Amino acid sequence: MKFSNEFLFGAATAAYQVEGAWDQDGKGITNWDEFTKIPGKTFEGTNGDVAVDHYNRYKEDIALMAEMGLESYRFSISWARILPNGTGKINQKGIDFYNKLINECLKHGIVPFVTLYHWDLPLPLEKDGSWLNKKTVDAYVEYAKVCFEAFGDRVKHFITFNETVVFTALGYLTGAHPPGITNDPKKYFQATHNVFYAHARALIEYKKLNQYGEIGLSHVFSPAFSIDDSEENQFAQLHANQFNTNWFYDPILLGRYPEYVVHELEKLGYVPEWTQEELDTIAQAAPLNDFMGLNYYQPQRVEKIDSSFQSKELTRENSTGSPGNPSFDGVYRTVKMDDKRYTKWDWEISPEGFVSGLKMLKEQYGQIKLYITENGLGDEDPIIEGEICDIPRINFINDHLVAVKAAIDNGVNIKGYYAWSAIDLLSWLNGYKKQYGFIYVDHQNGLERKKKASFHWFKDVIATRGENLHK
Repeated sequence: MKFSNEFLFGAATAAYQVEGAWDQDGKGITNWDEFTKIPGKTFEGTNGDVAVDHYNRYKEDIALMAEMGLESYRFSISWARILPNGTGKINQKGIDFYNKLINECLKHGIVPFVTLYHWDLPLPLEKDGSWLNKKTVDAYVEYAKVCFEAFGDRVKHFITFNETVVFTALGYLTGAHPPGITNDPKKYFQATHNVFYAHARALIEYKKLNQYGEIGLSHVFSPAFSIDDSEENQFAQLHANQFNTNWFYDPILLGRYPEYVVHELEKLGYVPEWTQEELDTIAQAAPLNDFMGLNYYQPQRVEKIDSSFQSKELTRENSTGSPGNPSFDGVYRTVKMDDKRYTKWDWEISPEGFVSGLKMLKEQYGQIKLYITENGLGDEDPIIEGEICDIPRINFINDHLVAVKAAIDNGVNIKGYYAWSAIDLLSWLNGYKKQYGFIYVDHQNGLERKKKASFHWFKDVIATRGENLHK
């Protein structure tokens, strides 16, 4: 059962969810700094002004990660700390902070795995059209080059974007994320294309520097499976995978958009406004992509929608991953099934769906290098006699690591696993009522850090290379 010594055991966070210090040391304002202050946008008005104060307590947090034996820490850089206006003058104090964070990781033998964009966009760019404006693409490439040049001597793993499908779909279809636009598929597909073009350009710039590192992109991995063998629901499966997997993976890995989706978008009038130069750049960059990061939490169970289906209004509560919502084009919907296991938030727990999805991915794209860049359980962790007893998290991660090992044994090229998350953090929309971390943060007691049961368990997993995982 043992994982190889080159396999990286890590954990992940995102800047807005942990750093706090929202206006400290010259940081600019982001779209999330503004969006979370709009009444009703988040649970109980929670925001990242303080979060868990990782900006000021990073040494303590990295020391705890080192004690756990963490081999790699995936974190994101806040664009607005580096370029407060999104472009132009560099904020040296922002560079200094991330240098200190990177160096602290290295001091403890922890490999820094850096995400350049995890949803927090400098506010001036948000106000100027966000990801619908090609100027944001230019600004992103400028920002990426600053990061490569400032940190690339020590950072050898870069992720350009995290979960494009989430920040574009929730930004332009459900309105749950900035810029808060609802039901505008034309803008959704335009934004996704602009992100892929920005990724391609950043990739090309990185390779020019010859820094001997690797660069890729992290996507949601939520493979769709039909609820039965009927022809109509098998079609729903194909349609869902084309729009939610192939649209996001093909341009990155193959350098072109899937014909099926482009044909459907032509019928609907939603084809992005793209130029041949942009399409050529995406094609040029695809062979330079070193890896794909997969963020896996659950599969989708899908069925074709019939004419009698009544769609429910999309709200903050039902736009965050639980089944029951229709696709943007009304072709299929996701379904909660009686014979499946679910979390308290109705996310399916399915290590077997993970293995099936990874097999599907290998069949479509071949032997690509993969990192599992997010996987974890959101839960309300019980505290019993002062101990945080997050046994469901241990079981969840155990089962998914067993699935990862099974996939590796079947020839899937997975090089690392990053649990979400290293420490309890702010949910973008749901505050602190759901925990994910190995490290507990006590918001009633000065943000004191405490080790959970999963902290000690994961420490043993890393030390034994997974030898004691339960199948």
